[in-house]
Amino acid sequence: MNNVLVVEDKQSLRLMLRKALEKAGYWLAEAGTGEAALECLQTHSYDVVLTDLKLPDISGIEVLKAAQSGNFSTSVIVMTAYGTIESAVEAMKLGAFDFVQKPIDLDHLLILVSRAIVHQHLASENYLLKDEFAKRFGIPTIIGEHESMVAVSRQVQQVAVTGATVLLLGESGTGKELFAKGIHNLSPHKDGPYVTVNCAALPESLIENELFGHERGSYTGASDRHIGKFELANHGTIFLDEIGDLPLAVQAKVLRVIEERKVDRLGGMTSLDTDVRIITATNRDLDLAVEKKEFREDLFYRLSVFPIMLPPLRQRRSDIPLLVEHFLMRFGSELKKKDVGITPEAMQVLQEYAWPGNVRELRNSIERAMIVCSNKMIRPHDLNLSTQRPMLTLSDPSTSLELKVDFDGTIKEVTERVVAEVERLKIRTVLREVGGYKAKAAEILEISYKTLLTKLKDLSIHT
Repeated sequence: MNNVLVVEDKQSLRLMLRKALEKAGYWLAEAGTGEAALECLQTHSYDVVLTDLKLPDISGIEVLKAAQSGNFSTSVIVMTAYGTIESAVEAMKLGAFDFVQKPIDLDHLLILVSRAIVHQHLASENYLLKDEFAKRFGIPTIIGEHESMVAVSRQVQQVAVTGATVLLLGESGTGKELFAKGIHNLSPHKDGPYVTVNCAALPESLIENELFGHERGSYTGASDRHIGKFELANHGTIFLDEIGDLPLAVQAKVLRVIEERKVDRLGGMTSLDTDVRIITATNRDLDLAVEKKEFREDLFYRLSVFPIMLPPLRQRRSDIPLLVEHFLMRFGSELKKKDVGITPEAMQVLQEYAWPGNVRELRNSIERAMIVCSNKMIRPHDLNLSTQRPMLTLSDPSTSLELKVDFDGTIKEVTERVVAEVERLKIRTVLREVGGYKAKAAEILEISYKTLLTKLKDLSIHT
C-alpha cells in the first residue's frame, strides 16, 4: 500500500483529505505543523508528501527540502492558497512534483497523487545502479543491468528505509560491502556513523573487545577505557562482514544487542543503550552452520529478518562488458592510460571465464592487464587467464539450455555448485515444457509449490 504524509495545520482540511485518500486506498500519516512533519520524515519514508506552503511554524519549502534530503525518490505536492501561485512555482523549481490550489478539488488531487506515485516508483526502481547515487554519497559505483541485479537493487531500497536487520548472502567478491553501504545511505541512519567490522579478520581473543569495548582495569593491560564498535556506531549503522565466523561466545552478546538494544563493555557495571542499524554478510551456508551447532539458531533467525542473495558474476555474464568498460575508465584515469581499449578476443575470454572471485577478480584482472599491455589494446594474454579453472558442462539435449559449473575448490564447494546448477537446469527445463505453469512444474518435479517458489528465488530463476 502506498503511503502519503499530509502536512496541514487546519484540522478540518486534514480530515477531508484523510477520508478521500484512505477511500482511494492510500495509507495516511498526518502532521499539523512543519516541525511535526520533519519528525515524521526523520523516522519514516513516504511515497508522496502533500504539504501546505504556509504553515504556522516553518515554510512548506522546508518540508519539501527535508523530504528530498531524506528520501530522494519521494514525490512532493504542495498546496497553495489563491494569490500565492508564485510560491508554488518556486517550489516546483526546487523539485516539487506539482501543486494544487485551495479550495482543493479532490478529484484533481487524487489524479496528481496517482501520477506522483508512478513518478516515485520510476525514480526509485533502479536508483542504486545509477551513477548519481555513487556520486551523491562518494561510494564505488554498483554496475549491473541483469535482471538479478535489478531485483537485488529493489530489495535493498525496500528494506533500507526500515530499521530491519539485513543479511547479505553471496560469494566473495559479489559486492556485499557496496550494498551494505547503499543500505546505510538510503536509511534514516544515513547521517550517523557507518562502522565496518570484518569478523574473520580479528583473532577470537580480540573480537569481543573490538565489538563491545572494555573499562579501564577490566583485564591485565587494560590501562584505558576502550570504546567498542557498537558504541561507535550508535545512531548509525554497523556492518558485520563474515558474520559466519563469529565465535559462539560472542554470538550470544550480539543477540542481546539486537533484542535489548543494550551494550555491555568488558568489566562494565552498567549496560549502555544503543540505537544502531545492524547489517551482516557472509559467504557461508548459515543453515548448515546452525545444523552443525557452529552458529546459534536464535541469532540466525534475528539476523535473517531480510536476507538478500547477491548473484555471482557467472550468473550475470551480460554485465561483464559494462563492468569492463567501467574498470577501463577507472584505471585509465588512475594509470594515465585513458586511451586503452580491449580486443573482441580478450572480451570473449572474459565472457567465458568462470570468475570464482567474481567482480573483485574481474577488477584485478583488468587493472593488471592495463599495466602490462604493450599497446593501446588489451589482448587475451594480458589478462593472465589462460590457466582457467576446470569447468563441468551441464546440458539438456532436448533444449538449448547449457550451464557451466566452476570445478575448482574443495569437494564440498564443488558439490554445492554442481547440485545448484543441476537443480537450476532441471527446473528451467520443466518450466519451459509446461509453459511456465508453476503448479504443474511442481507436480512433475514432485516437490511442493512452496518449495518450488523458494528454489526459484534461491537459484535466481526468473519466469
